[in-house]
Amino acid sequence: MKLTIYRGTNEIGGICIEIQSGKSKILLDFGMPLVNKSGDSFNFKQYESLSVNELIKNGVLPNIANAYSENTDISGVLISHPHGDHYGLMQFLNKDIPVFLGKATHEILKLNNIFLYQKNKIENPIYFEKNKPFQIGEFNITAFWNDHSAFDSYSFLIEADGKSIFYSGDFRGHGRKANVYKWFTHNAPKNVDCLLIEGTTIGRATNRFKTENKIEQELTEIFRKSDCINYIYTSSQNIDRIVSLYKACLKSGKTFVVDVYTANVLNILSEFAKLPTPLKGYAQIKVLFPNRITNELFERGLGELANKFSKSKITKDEISKNPSDFVIIVRPSMKNDLKKITTDKGNLIYSMWEGYKEQSSTKKFLDWLTSKNFAIIDIHTSGHADIETLKKFADSINPKTIIPIHTFNKQDYKTIFTQPIIEIDDNQTIEI
Repeated sequence: MKLTIYRGTNEIGGICIEIQSGKSKILLDFGMPLVNKSGDSFNFKQYESLSVNELIKNGVLPNIANAYSENTDISGVLISHPHGDHYGLMQFLNKDIPVFLGKATHEILKLNNIFLYQKNKIENPIYFEKNKPFQIGEFNITAFWNDHSAFDSYSFLIEADGKSIFYSGDFRGHGRKANVYKWFTHNAPKNVDCLLIEGTTIGRATNRFKTENKIEQELTEIFRKSDCINYIYTSSQNIDRIVSLYKACLKSGKTFVVDVYTANVLNILSEFAKLPTPLKGYAQIKVLFPNRITNELFERGLGELANKFSKSKITKDEISKNPSDFVIIVRPSMKNDLKKITTDKGNLIYSMWEGYKEQSSTKKFLDWLTSKNFAIIDIHTSGHADIETLKKFADSINPKTIIPIHTFNKQDYKTIFTQPIIEIDDNQTIEI
């Protein structure tokens, strides 16, 4: 097998890997970069008018032969999970290339196309299931379920030519699916020739991360003690965190309020897991209808995505009567709606990666809330594995070699892992 990492050997995000065996060629993930060449946050808007060739020239799209042309020779694309840095550039690929992904991942991507105005429409989806081998050309592939902050996340074992590559995808061992990680450490594939393992947290921290259960406890304590409204700034697709928030509300006697976008995420994913959604009898969850997003849905002929939650609707006036009774998911785009909720103080619980605070929209939003007598409280845990979890993951496979990926600190792998490390660069091809 031949392996080429087009992006990810020297950065976190924008993952794109090619594996070739005989006439078969597959891509593992096809992500949007998170940072530009200067290290600042990547903003695709400055590139969206460029052609494919111009995007390749600017280093946005990987320079993969026949990936974008009509005469493609790519047998399939594997998507590990629904985070943009792993799927965000799929719109530029030849539409005839089959896309292999989890069914729940596809449902999330379809919602993203609607609510986040993305354009990653998949013409040829093929759904895989965990632990069930499937074929793409000459490759035999098995997907393993991961504990990660993205719902429906996987790692992959790829076998061909008597060789094997294991791609970790993104994972951790301290989320609500921690048992999935524990199961893997006892059932990991053996005799693997090469492990591509993410190292997001390498170089950041050495301490063990909080568990999601600990996050739930901290949230519950704040809600029980608070005599004011609680806003939560978190990702609507961080389902572990949404569940923690809902459980904390149950324990503290608060009503959990989600916007219409989050309500749709929960409703779709409740087909795949037991999740709180007002359409399935969870009485202590209500739906807020922000003006901008709601009006846009109706203008685009998608009003049913709002109307279906009408029986669980709560208004800003209702919240204003007893603000301390409510815990509300918020984001900067809801600022005008929040201005209509009457309250003289509150908590804003920031439950996302600390680095996002540097973004202009987030900074302005937090500053505005601070001026409104809101306390900013940080409660979060990483979506990625800490050092000890990474080591145990690698030891459970015990591969012949490890190749760093999804990291800014590949030089540190040799001090962490006991297995031989092969450092390669973007666009370098090696034989496995």
